[in-house]
Amino acid sequence: MSRSLAFCAALILTCGSAQVLADAESHAADAERFLLLAHADKLAVPVYAQVQQMFAQRFAESNAPQSEKALLETYQAQANTALQQAVGWDKLKPDMITLYTRNFNEQEMKELIRFYESPVGKKVLEKMPTLTAQSAQLTQSKLEVAVPKVNQLLAEMTAKLTPKTP
Repeated sequence: MSRSLAFCAALILTCGSAQVLADAESHAADAERFLLLAHADKLAVPVYAQVQQMFAQRFAESNAPQSEKALLETYQAQANTALQQAVGWDKLKPDMITLYTRNFNEQEMKELIRFYESPVGKKVLEKMPTLTAQSAQLTQSKLEVAVPKVNQLLAEMTAKLTPKTP
């Protein structure tokens, strides 16, 4: 009797862990689908562009002749390779999937997917980069008004904290 009980318990645990594994795989697949909908595979594109611009700027500042442009392109290609090895989608994807599966349960992932596949969700994805950039500019312009006051307060605090010499 105890053997059959142990067998049943083992069978239940095996089936249960297979279900958990299947659920985890489904959850991960949903997270990957969401990330692709959200264009997370393109997250590093601005980094590549910025690095390319840095190399081009340094090339221009060095007053190198155009005959040396092949050297610039060689270094830009090497930089792209280094970036690909560090932040290519194949490097980011596993960690991004883990990040999203830890923060959104499977049902929430399905709801996010449904939303981003909807017309308004697609519009959000389309407009978000522009809105984010414009929001940052707006915040920066408003912040410029506060910077002198913050600097003044910082100077006053520093003055009060500086030991007085008799």
